[in-house]
Amino acid sequence: MSDSNNISDSTSVQKDIFERLLAGETIFPNDLQIGRLREEAFAVKALLIQMNNSSDPEEITQLLSRILDKEIQDVAVFTPIYINYGKHISIGKNVFINFDCTFLALGGITIEDDVLIGPKVSLITENHPLNPQDRKGLIGKPILIKKNAWIGANATILPGVTIGENAVVAAGAVVSKNVPDNSIVGGIPAKFLKDIYS
Repeated sequence: MSDSNNISDSTSVQKDIFERLLAGETIFPNDLQIGRLREEAFAVKALLIQMNNSSDPEEITQLLSRILDKEIQDVAVFTPIYINYGKHISIGKNVFINFDCTFLALGGITIEDDVLIGPKVSLITENHPLNPQDRKGLIGKPILIKKNAWIGANATILPGVTIGENAVVAAGAVVSKNVPDNSIVGGIPAKFLKDIYS
């Protein structure tokens, strides 16, 4: 009995902390791999410093590809941008990201083709348990921004939210629930305002 417990314990220890965050597992401060979160964040920061100080669009694209660990195409970024972990971010084609955006991406961020992201937008995939005893735990939930959506200036998208295709998030909104395709939402918390008719 104890042998089988040891085998399962060692298996769970070996599972990558970033995979566990993507799977929605709560990570606690005593996790054996917790130090990797800080290491990766500072490695990304070193690349961000170069990228945010560059005025060469080609260099910015190359550095962002390195941060995301995947090639990006036709993505325009007005720096600065702030990212804690890039390997969980996927950006489609013909995407525009304006100044001063923050992507906390341990839970996973997918931005599909033709998305517009206004200045000072925050995409936050990370949260903490409500139970005070577990409050220092970390939980990841993915954000999906579908094709041709437009996220207005200073909007905040919270963990687990999907922004529908062609949807518009009004400036300053705080979005805690999914946004349907072809709709406009606004306010704090964001509420449905109207449909977009093509």
